[in-house]
Amino acid sequence: MRDYSRKVQYHETDKMGITHHSNYIKWMEEARISFLDRAGYNYARLEAEGILSPVIGVECQYKHPTTFDDTVRVTVGVEAFKGARLTICYEMVNAHTGALVLTGRTMHCFTGADGRPILLRKKCPELAAIFERMAQERGAQPE
Repeated sequence: MRDYSRKVQYHETDKMGITHHSNYIKWMEEARISFLDRAGYNYARLEAEGILSPVIGVECQYKHPTTFDDTVRVTVGVEAFKGARLTICYEMVNAHTGALVLTGRTMHCFTGADGRPILLRKKCPELAAIFERMAQERGAQPE
């Protein structure tokens, strides 16, 4: 699991003074891209190799609101990797208070530039090995 931090911006809050719920999903995406960078496989590199990883599902449970100027720490990990599908899990914590803000997951598939599904193990074994290792570290069973 790897951490990503960001400050809540004023424009991300709503009339109630809390962060609008849609922003948390954007932060998950930011954290995923950062996660890939730190795992040694930049998303731009992935796209340059003709591999896309669209989101096919999102789940979130909002636990505690954040407000302007809070710092949110996002912990990211591989929950499951099945060769053509990847599930990434997220936990967001308020860095100042320690309050759990959100738990969630995103599900992704892998496609070629033509939009057809691919097996990452065949197209990009280096990245597949990274995901398999991370899934095993979390206790998930690769398939």
